[in-house]
Amino acid sequence: MQTRLKEWFLSNWLYRNRYTSTNISSSAPERELPDLYEATVAELQDGLDSNRFNSVDLVKAYIGRIEEVNLKGPALRAVLEINPVAVEQASQLDKERKSNRKRGPLHGIPLLLKDNIDTDRADGMSTTAGSFALQDSIPPKDAGVTTKLREAGAVILGKANLSEFGQFRSHKLTGGWSALGGQGTNAYYPNGDTCGSSSGSAVAVSIGLCALALGTDTTGSITFPASRNNIVGIKPTVGLTSRAGVVPISSHQDTVGPLTRSVTDAAILLSAIAGSDPNDNATSSQPFPLPKYIDALDPNSLAGKRIGVPRKVFIDSETHPVIIAAFEDSLEIMRKMGAIVVDPADLPSADDLIKNGWMDEELICLVDFKIDINKYLSELKESPSGVRTLEDLIKFIEGHPDLEQPRGYEDQSVFLESNNTAGYNAELFEILERKTRLSGEQGIDAVLSKYNLDALVAPHSTFQAAVSANAGYPMIQVPLGFFPDDTLPVALDDGPTFYPAPGTPFGISFFASAWSEYQLLGMAYAFEQKTQTRLKRRAYPKAIPSTQL
Repeated sequence: MQTRLKEWFLSNWLYRNRYTSTNISSSAPERELPDLYEATVAELQDGLDSNRFNSVDLVKAYIGRIEEVNLKGPALRAVLEINPVAVEQASQLDKERKSNRKRGPLHGIPLLLKDNIDTDRADGMSTTAGSFALQDSIPPKDAGVTTKLREAGAVILGKANLSEFGQFRSHKLTGGWSALGGQGTNAYYPNGDTCGSSSGSAVAVSIGLCALALGTDTTGSITFPASRNNIVGIKPTVGLTSRAGVVPISSHQDTVGPLTRSVTDAAILLSAIAGSDPNDNATSSQPFPLPKYIDALDPNSLAGKRIGVPRKVFIDSETHPVIIAAFEDSLEIMRKMGAIVVDPADLPSADDLIKNGWMDEELICLVDFKIDINKYLSELKESPSGVRTLEDLIKFIEGHPDLEQPRGYEDQSVFLESNNTAGYNAELFEILERKTRLSGEQGIDAVLSKYNLDALVAPHSTFQAAVSANAGYPMIQVPLGFFPDDTLPVALDDGPTFYPAPGTPFGISFFASAWSEYQLLGMAYAFEQKTQTRLKRRAYPKAIPSTQL
């Protein structure tokens, strides 16, 4: 592999083969065109169908917006690479539309993929997980979800930055950082924390650098960035969406889901990517037929619903008072909307989860990662770096400290721990069974049954994400509030990013048992429509691109 200097790479890779944003003004003209900061799929489809603009125009506008803020200005570092044939793909989809061959609601809509989701080299893009070790590697084919998006007529605009290897290289590395992409930051406060690992996808969606994005989640990697960036995120039930062709962490917990500006768009995107895949055995357990998730969206969906509040563990002395106050207000809003709030409704297994839950999950993920990443790397068609195993990956990082270990980002202790595992034995299978049971059957399922609940709600937290992840159950994250302007910025873990900080967002999560996405979407939609939290605050001015259609 030809080694490139990191500085050159960061300043040039994004823009290689880029398209000049011709006919794109730096300010929106006085005509009926959607504001790309908030544009919904329905608004974009209306403009495309009425011939006010086409998909090529959209692609060029989004590229222009990326160019403004990604490496220049606030340097948010949300996008790793732009698809060099995105304009050609958009042009072909425009021709299909003119020939009355519109494929569906995503036809001609540009979106970003988290850069751990495979695209074949026909696009000229890499799938790197944010690491130089996978630069220019070639996967066998598109990921399962990428194939579904292409079939739906979506335009793959490019690849989003992420926490390198899903933030599983080390728990000490700041969220949103990768060797290839650099340190991503939040658009709501300068150098604000993005959270991870689907950080670039979330930041890009939050300010309209794309219409939609996909992320992946092992333990909060969709829902945390959604919360931190004032957007909607869905962590689907494990098995609802294919993980085939996704750089893995844990086959027991990994899932792929939407990051969007609205629940409606999340429902549209989820329908496009959900479904079985013979290359992912977990999808064989999903119900058939799957519902049309858009049909769940009723503003009265909370009326009569029994909503539980699991305060033990999920809400404690470490929960910020600003978040607690906003959450208490949200419960009152739900009551006024006709919901029956059962408070508290604690998980029967809460004490056991405190004792074992996090350690059990970490151990299983360490074991899974070595197995799953070795399989993924071994199946690459080409690996210019020579990396084919986790051990190879560790050696590559150690051998290229100038690329992979800049000051403050040296650690790869989780990789080293994982590489010391030796697969499953009887004891580990017992731990896997325990972690799943305590979070699922004796946790979420048990509390829902005990109080006859439709869903649980809580402000987003690490433990909440872990419980849903351990069980493999779904969670939907929607905006809840913002820290006030007089908040003292705190350097997160003494690192380069800040949280909390003035104006930074936080969210609320709706979660329940496996395959409950339809019901959760309805409740999340009702809450979103009533509160309209996302619209109450925009990103800081320098982080908002001016390029429009």
